[in-house]
Amino acid sequence: MQQLDNSRIPAHIAIIMDGNGRWAKAKGLPRTAGHVEGVATVKKITEEATRLGVKYLTLYTFSTENWNRPVEEIEALMHLVLTNLEEEIFMKNNVRFRMIGEMERLPQSVQKRLSECIERTSVNTGMTMIVALSYSSRWELTRAARMLAEDVKEGRLSSEDINEEMISSRLTTNFMPDPDLLIRTGGELRISNYLLWQCAYSEFYFTDEFWPDFNEESLRKAIADYQQRQRRYGKTGDQVSDEE
Repeated sequence: MQQLDNSRIPAHIAIIMDGNGRWAKAKGLPRTAGHVEGVATVKKITEEATRLGVKYLTLYTFSTENWNRPVEEIEALMHLVLTNLEEEIFMKNNVRFRMIGEMERLPQSVQKRLSECIERTSVNTGMTMIVALSYSSRWELTRAARMLAEDVKEGRLSSEDINEEMISSRLTTNFMPDPDLLIRTGGELRISNYLLWQCAYSEFYFTDEFWPDFNEESLRKAIADYQQRQRRYGKTGDQVSDEE
């Protein structure tokens, strides 16, 4: 088992869960079978992240661009969301559930289930697990820009007052810190319109493992890699070392 420094566990881990379809294709199974297996991985990683002391876990579940996928695959994904939001897992692990994205684009049944889960887990005080559903960073930034423009138009705000903090406060992620570590499974080396503003100083970790194959040890390996890095935030390595 990968040994970790428990004092340096990333507070916020964001994951792009890629490779479900390719995992299924490699096994001669329909793409939906990969998504089913991917749900099982979500459960394992949520429990392991909780055990390790991660404070926020954000999972890229369904992007705005994913609405362009075949109708039958979208329907299967929505059904998985509807049937696999198991509050027992959240309650057992003291996990608070949140969602970011265009909820109004989702089927009414999914919206209702999400709202119920958010409400019922709001009393939990452990890790917050966030699902990015019908989400894209460009959508989020465009929405924030429109909100600020409306405030300026109505005289509630001067354009000279707009700063980074004000933009961040208009984002759907305003309740959580920026990710410390971004993990992408599936071998692709891009972040696909995911948390672009929030990942300005995140450490990136890419793995060839498909999401259904990503397990507890895979997560520990990613965190171990993160712990070997020096986070500089624009400073020199010597400056950071002097501060440690």
